[in-house]
Amino acid sequence: MARRSVAVIAGAALAALTLGPIALVLWRAGGLGALGPGDWLALRFTLVQAVLSAGVSVALAVPVAKAFARQRFWGRGLLVALMGAPFILPVIVAVMGLIAVFGRNGLVNGVLSTLGLPVFDVYGLHGVVLAHVFFNLPLATRMLLQGWLAIPSERFRLAASLGLGARARVRVLDWPMIRRVAPGAFAVIFVICLTSFAVALTLGGGPRATTVELAIYQSMRFDFDLGRAAALALVQLALGLGAGVLALQASRVAGFGTGLDRPLPLSAGGLCTRAWDAGWLILAAAFLLVPLASVVLRGLPGLVQLGPDTWRAAGHSLMLALGSTALCLLWALPLTTRRGELWALMSIAISPLVLGTGLFLMLRPYVNPFSMALPVTGLINALMALPFALRILTPEAEAVARDYGRLRASLRMTPLAWLRLVWLPRLRRPLGFAAGLTAALAMGDLGVIALFADPDRATLPLQVYRLMGAYRMEAAAGAALLLLMFSLGLFWIFDRGGRVGAET
Repeated sequence: MARRSVAVIAGAALAALTLGPIALVLWRAGGLGALGPGDWLALRFTLVQAVLSAGVSVALAVPVAKAFARQRFWGRGLLVALMGAPFILPVIVAVMGLIAVFGRNGLVNGVLSTLGLPVFDVYGLHGVVLAHVFFNLPLATRMLLQGWLAIPSERFRLAASLGLGARARVRVLDWPMIRRVAPGAFAVIFVICLTSFAVALTLGGGPRATTVELAIYQSMRFDFDLGRAAALALVQLALGLGAGVLALQASRVAGFGTGLDRPLPLSAGGLCTRAWDAGWLILAAAFLLVPLASVVLRGLPGLVQLGPDTWRAAGHSLMLALGSTALCLLWALPLTTRRGELWALMSIAISPLVLGTGLFLMLRPYVNPFSMALPVTGLINALMALPFALRILTPEAEAVARDYGRLRASLRMTPLAWLRLVWLPRLRRPLGFAAGLTAALAMGDLGVIALFADPDRATLPLQVYRLMGAYRMEAAAGAALLLLMFSLGLFWIFDRGGRVGAET
């Protein structure tokens, strides 16, 4: 009963912080504003880039995940872990790495110029889609890889005993799994790209490459047209929820049932199959890891040029990340149910800029809103990371309740004893992973803080963006490397802390 009361309070706070700021912005604006021609162009560009980004990410993830599923080689686990780094990478750091590789003076264009071929323009639609694929290819790969590994080994043995060929195995095993997993992966990536801000801000390339989130930023920052911003936010929310509903309908495909939990790797195939898989793994690793290496190499000389402002911004980001992580976990633990996870999904599709503006309007009669830029940003970061934390924690929490619920009832354990002796120890591993993911995402966020921060309260991502705007590229590279080290370091510390000594 006590846990249910806490869950109700946490759910009410989630609903209030999700819908309340939008309602306040609407009230302050006197209603929805009219959308102009530029807004419809932004909406069109947003849909095009989100569909292309999600479609390319999922399409490329299919052969990469299949290669990981059926090949075993030295360093496979390390490669899987490294290829997952871009998803937790700060956006501004990843953009600098992509520019170093695909920019006008980057490695790719250097090779193309030498060969006499047309150079690649990293700005505009091409650059936005490229950056989104860079971020989300690891996510789609991990989801599809889990889908292949979840197929019972008995299905593969049956296919082998029936003498099914490669095409038949694709039809009866691979394709049903892809139909079940791919729509969900597409929807998640679509919604992530729908609310893209930092990528469009740095790689958009002008009015023709403006996303809805960037249009919301412009309407607030330069025009202070809250009605127009609220209308754009509601359109964005409707698109995100619509994508979720369509994905849910499309993914209602029967699974393969249960097996005896005996792992059986997919057949590695012949020489041609191994060469095909190796080619995809090499291409994916190069695409994801070369920009990271370029950030490290370009940033090392710039570390000595970092001034007091950058180190102060790093301290702000570190405090922000730790505060967001603590708040997100305290928020997530009471909501570890399917219903709580469903509610939290709404926060991904709602514009964080509108949420931040609504919170500032709430605070304005009492305090100076700019002095609350960091706390509000931390709250928004916790809210944005909540769906990911719940996706990690909910399956494990339900399994603990199912496996140990009768034992708790027979021993008449108090809620505090249950929490201390069973629930938290069994959730230590996913808690560490969720904390690391939240801390890394909060450390690299460039969203609400771009609207309201003053020079004395800048975060490290905002400082990197300011250094780039001032054409201090070497110092910006050093600050980006510092941000990369903080983000990956926080993720490793929390994730490692959850795994060391955890109960199995």
